[in-house]
Amino acid sequence: MDLDTVIIGGGQAGLALGQYLRRAGVGFEILDAHARVGDAWRQRWDSLTLFTPRRFDGLPGLPFPGDPDGHPGKDEVADYLARYAAHFDLPVRLDCRVTAVRPAAAGGFTVDTSTGTRHARRVVIAAGAFHTPRVPDVARKLAPRVAQLHSSRYRNPDRLPGRDVLVVGGGNTGVQIAAELADHGRRVVLAAPALGPVLPQRWLGRDIFWWFSRLGTMRLSSESRLGGRIAAQNPVIGSDVAGLLRRVDRVGRVVDADGDEVVLADGGRRRVDAVVWATGFRPHYPWLEVPVLDASGAPVQREGVTDWPGLYFLGLPWQRARGSAVLGWVGRDAEVLAARLAEERRLAAPVRPAPAVPA
Repeated sequence: MDLDTVIIGGGQAGLALGQYLRRAGVGFEILDAHARVGDAWRQRWDSLTLFTPRRFDGLPGLPFPGDPDGHPGKDEVADYLARYAAHFDLPVRLDCRVTAVRPAAAGGFTVDTSTGTRHARRVVIAAGAFHTPRVPDVARKLAPRVAQLHSSRYRNPDRLPGRDVLVVGGGNTGVQIAAELADHGRRVVLAAPALGPVLPQRWLGRDIFWWFSRLGTMRLSSESRLGGRIAAQNPVIGSDVAGLLRRVDRVGRVVDADGDEVVLADGGRRRVDAVVWATGFRPHYPWLEVPVLDASGAPVQREGVTDWPGLYFLGLPWQRARGSAVLGWVGRDAEVLAARLAEERRLAAPVRPAPAVPA
């Protein structure tokens, strides 16, 4: 199958780009490994609620339904994405897992998938940033009787055995999961050597994201002084952290483990029945056979544009601005990229043959 553009990933970034490309008359196909549009959201923990209100959660051309000042749950987001794809009749190919993207000798790319091979002039990787869970090596030292799971596999407290639970990680995810476990009677130890600044959900009668929108915070680049400070701090939004710390035992970094105990940086030890590793993700593109990744496996790109002709990324954190990976703001990046792709098509510049890939 020959295509102008293949978009890998049918989440919010890929769908927003597809809507703009359809409007511009650029031929494309969106490939997604899930069975339904929105399944990446459906698979997250049961009580997950966005800290962005619905008025800021819509993609271009279709407002998010419901109370504009309310905060949707993860299933609402999933259903909205499915409705978005149907509303704009976007060509999303589900159950289509990409197994290889490699340069084609005549230019463009060959895209191998579980449903066949595509040949595309351009490829946009919009698969998000949450790929492979990052779990420290110390996890392997815990006894088999200690239940362990990454936050991406956490669903609700009932699925964790025992009473003493260690949550590792002080970002928004770790704080929210620790609070839910404490609410359900677990004795929670929160391993969070550092917590970012805590921002309230509402300030002076307005949602914090209303202020972010008015002040242009979501448009800040990480290369700006203020944007760089925000990117480094990773603020915790909308959680009662002070109240949480009165209900849990906060400790420092986990450095070792022995049986059913973890060893802390200060030499202390804690016995645990279960551990939730809210330790983030690492980039993982094992199917990408184009040399655009750095030593850690992260894309080398500037505002989504790589040095390889015709290969782009979309939806990465801080790709162009603070909102680049946020549901209600990714459309801004999608619009810019769609305009670039449409201009390339208008100029009909021939795709120059790709350079040889080093062995």
